[in-house]
Amino acid sequence: MYYVIVNPASKSGKGRAIWASLEPIFKEKDVPYKVLYSKGAGHVTEAVAKLTGTDKNEQGHQPVKLIILGGDGTINEALQGIRDFDRILLGYIPTGSSNDLARDLKLPKDPKILLERILEGKIIRTMDLGLLTYADPPTGRSRIKTDEIARQRYFAVSSGIGFDAAVCEEALASRFKNTLNKLGLGKLTYLAIALRQLIAAKSVSCDIYLDKEKTPVHLNRFLFTAFMIHKYEGGGFQFCPMADENDGKLDLCVVGKIPKPVIMAALPTAFWGKHYMFSAIRHYTATKVTFQTSAPLWVHTDGEVYRKSNNITISCLPQKIKLMM
Repeated sequence: MYYVIVNPASKSGKGRAIWASLEPIFKEKDVPYKVLYSKGAGHVTEAVAKLTGTDKNEQGHQPVKLIILGGDGTINEALQGIRDFDRILLGYIPTGSSNDLARDLKLPKDPKILLERILEGKIIRTMDLGLLTYADPPTGRSRIKTDEIARQRYFAVSSGIGFDAAVCEEALASRFKNTLNKLGLGKLTYLAIALRQLIAAKSVSCDIYLDKEKTPVHLNRFLFTAFMIHKYEGGGFQFCPMADENDGKLDLCVVGKIPKPVIMAALPTAFWGKHYMFSAIRHYTATKVTFQTSAPLWVHTDGEVYRKSNNITISCLPQKIKLMM
């Protein structure tokens, strides 16, 4: 049995149509399946929690085969509901706007080819999983009710604090994003927001504790830090070209004090992973990172933003995800 979760709003509202083109494949192959359509924020998490809970489901102790048709955000929401990763075989058919996970995994762009491969079941690839823990209580403005914010969140691709998360937060709230997506101009949303956030960025310091090191890396000012499992973030920015999803480590891209005109020149070079030529941009690796800032900043996991924080811990859980591909 395959459980298929479809985000009908993905691909600028084309998610449902893409599923309609794939469903006949299950019927032609006489493969049993159940489909569930995402109804909004939190629904996918609840559905996956029911499928992967501690109680026996109709498959007994057999692996739960879960296929996600959506973007990186839909994958992220599904991860929050998984109660036992050892029981899950995950399939992913990317229909989002960024698709950074698919980009790094070099998945076929044709969803039919990808589904055929998933159903063949010949390739199972393991990947590391990121875990973000908020060490401080929620304060100030958040995107959802305070009592609904979990203390921990998983991520498959990346997490980040500062500028990149602030861009994600404003984009999620943007009334123009869907319109531009339908016109094929979705990246203009992020460009306009990124310019505005860059101008408005305030001076914030940070302390970075890597693994068991007692002396932190201190920066009097930083713009953002990305904690990467995979190479790409934000729709193709290769912030950590050296990242390996199977090495049990987080790769950090730390953007320190850098003049705003220079960052405008530096950011485009990240599409090719060449941004480390700028001395204020540093790379670190660790299995666990504690990150403290002098003021609360927005935090994202796979582009999903819920609250600000000034004290987070990010951990790498080795080879936790089993991916059918």
